[in-house]
Amino acid sequence: MKKNLYESSLVDSRMKSYLQKIATGPKMSKDLTEMEAEDALTLILKDEVSKVKSGVFLIAARMKLETLEENIGYWKAMDKTTIRHPIQLDQLLQIADPFDGFNRVPYFGFYTIPVLAAMGLPTYGHSAPSLPPKFGITFEDILCKHYGVNPKGNHRQRVELIRQFQFGYINMQEAHPLLEKLRDLRIEIVKRTMLSTMEKILMPLEAQTGENYLATSYFHRGYETSMIEVAKLSKFNLMIVGNGAEGTTLYGVHKPAKVFIESEKEKTKEILCQIRTMFSEETNSEIDDAYKALKSEEYDLPKFVDWGESALKSGAGPAGPLIACQAGTLFHLCGLVLSFQEGYDAARKVLQEGFCYKKLMQHIDSLF
Repeated sequence: MKKNLYESSLVDSRMKSYLQKIATGPKMSKDLTEMEAEDALTLILKDEVSKVKSGVFLIAARMKLETLEENIGYWKAMDKTTIRHPIQLDQLLQIADPFDGFNRVPYFGFYTIPVLAAMGLPTYGHSAPSLPPKFGITFEDILCKHYGVNPKGNHRQRVELIRQFQFGYINMQEAHPLLEKLRDLRIEIVKRTMLSTMEKILMPLEAQTGENYLATSYFHRGYETSMIEVAKLSKFNLMIVGNGAEGTTLYGVHKPAKVFIESEKEKTKEILCQIRTMFSEETNSEIDDAYKALKSEEYDLPKFVDWGESALKSGAGPAGPLIACQAGTLFHLCGLVLSFQEGYDAARKVLQEGFCYKKLMQHIDSLF
């Protein structure tokens, strides 16, 4: 008992020192070292400090603005507590959009995932039930709220289905249960914390026999720097990060998007993605018209799903060009085709053949 009390006192002392550094106002706050940031978040993740101290820390860290060293430390704390599974695939792309989802123009990344697999790139989505501040729609919301899949208790089954079908969806609840335990606290905080940036660069699945790719996004300018530096420390062989529509990995449709590619093979590349220069005039018009049509649409989850499924069945409807745009763009950025247009045409062909819908339904049925 004495030892436990002593250890508890040391933990409290460490967290107190971190809070004294970062929570003393805009002029007096000081930065943490990488090790201090890692230790502070580790204590929070392992529930070794009070919810009050945890909440104050997460708020203060964001309000102070995180340094590169702090963000690396925060990522290390999350990375070392991620439950990682090996998977026997030659290559694997993880799409990690913001875990607070989308709530403006419909975004069809959920339906892009089986298309990329059909094009030859095994792909999975990493998400969670919607989080603050937006509480929008996530991959996990679509899978569980619409298709009725159980959000818990089937993690190993989901991993096996990704190996079998070459696509699927992983949730944070079981890939990172310690992070999921902070859900109620994050809801109380309301605003975005540094967790929102770094949780998208975790690796719950690792293709041990090939290449691991990550496609993710940043919303606020400046955070791409930390994300790129973290990518260099991660096990990802290639990371794509850009400011896509509503913070997603749909790059260059709503506005020109700066996309950075970090690869262990070469220096970081910066690419400006905008559909009018990426695609032919005909394709550009097709994508732009679809996005504008959806921008003015009111929708709920069933209507959104109907658009996505229609696209998978035959390429029909406004979702088709946007799914083909995202799939073709990511396929090209991963270095698997020579141009964005070639990627788009390949995705369009897959959609028109219609077998992705059947594959998706088979995948979902296998989860029951």
